[in-house]
Amino acid sequence: MLATKRGAYLNSSSTNTIKPRKIKNKRSGAPEERATFKSPIVPWLLLFPTLLILTAFIYYPAIKTLLLSIYQANLILNTQRFVGIGNFTDLLSSPAYQQVALQTLVFTVLTVGIGLLLSLSLAYLASRPIRGAQYYRLLLIFPYALSPAIAGTLWLFLFNPDIGLVNRFLEPLHLARRWLDDPFLAFGLVTVAAIWKGLGYNVVFYLAALQNMPTDVLEAAEIDGANASQRFWRIIFPLLTPMTFFLVFTNIISALFDSFALTDILTRGGPAYHNAGITTFLIYQLYEDGFINFKIGTAASQAALMLLLVAGITILQFSLGERKVHYGS
Repeated sequence: MLATKRGAYLNSSSTNTIKPRKIKNKRSGAPEERATFKSPIVPWLLLFPTLLILTAFIYYPAIKTLLLSIYQANLILNTQRFVGIGNFTDLLSSPAYQQVALQTLVFTVLTVGIGLLLSLSLAYLASRPIRGAQYYRLLLIFPYALSPAIAGTLWLFLFNPDIGLVNRFLEPLHLARRWLDDPFLAFGLVTVAAIWKGLGYNVVFYLAALQNMPTDVLEAAEIDGANASQRFWRIIFPLLTPMTFFLVFTNIISALFDSFALTDILTRGGPAYHNAGITTFLIYQLYEDGFINFKIGTAASQAALMLLLVAGITILQFSLGERKVHYGS
């Protein structure tokens, strides 16, 4: 009797638990176990807190921004007028916005290209078996630990035309410059600061990839007579292709959005050059129109365009990722 009751109790209690269900993987065809719930309400209850936070802080603001992009609105005057795609046509035909878009493109290409090349070189040197390598790695990673605001403040103190340390050392050589007043010097300074700020992030990933290289392949190449340069370009660099592919897209997103703090502290978008400030990038132009000039509709349309840009970059990343990265021979 006791055994019968105990078995009945176990059978009844097991119906209330989550049962694994075997499903064939569409790609590999191998069976997989997935949890199934007895009631369809349970998964939604578990997801409800996350969905609530996402709706309040991501989905609702995004939808509100898209709606505002088709209106000409002013926060101070509290006015709102429907203009359809007028904000978008005005932006795309504006010489100032075209210059800002071109500056952002040049800044992104320089930041990503030079930053990844320099990060790979430093990571390769830091991966070599030398005394005190752990301290060198720590110093390389350190810039990424700083917030963009602090990094911008450090560069401002270094290159301030009046009290900056750089000009103090260059004055005896008659090489002191007005770094933040000259358009090209200011653009170069912000670009170098952004590269320096992102070095730590890239070095961490490249170091991890280099330390997990298959040693047997490298040893075989060395036995076959390949020198250090041949081993790097014919073996190491192709094996780093997946990591480089990942870092290219993450650095593009970082250049588009993380440049705000550096620009705001160092130059505030200036100095003026033709139709706009030379260091006014897309994200800073959005900030100026939305929070300084209070052109909410114009700022919302810029946010919508940046959303489309990021969506296009993401789709490109996934489409190229589906084709897989070729390692070369």
